[in-house]
Amino acid sequence: MLINDAYAAAQPAMQGGSLGATLIQLALILLIFYFLLVRPQQKKIKEHNELVENLKIGDRVITNGGLYGKVAKANGMEITLEVAENVKVVVDRMAIATLAVAEDPKEKAAEKKAEPKKTKAAAKTKASKSTKKTK
Repeated sequence: MLINDAYAAAQPAMQGGSLGATLIQLALILLIFYFLLVRPQQKKIKEHNELVENLKIGDRVITNGGLYGKVAKANGMEITLEVAENVKVVVDRMAIATLAVAEDPKEKAAEKKAEPKKTKAAAKTKASKSTKKTK
């Protein structure tokens, strides 16, 4: 019995914070949580829904599974993608992750041919500048 009384006497009195200060702190935490997590996620969902609703035939897309294809037909919640010649796949609208950058193989080949010319020309100009400096 004496030990319990001594132990109780040694404990400091519990300081009670005001309810208003606690509620303000909780509100600030929730406000920060909203602006850092909830709001950006809502914007992302809204942008994705707009993207999916505005799909047109001929758009090149990437699905959530990583499948690249061109929209061949869109009806209701189903999208028919052409992934290769005469190969069509039906996917749900929400399975579309993003639009793919349209790349034409002919344009890609033209870019590859043009790149070495640009780099050679740049190398020549750099070489001529360096020889001018040494003279």
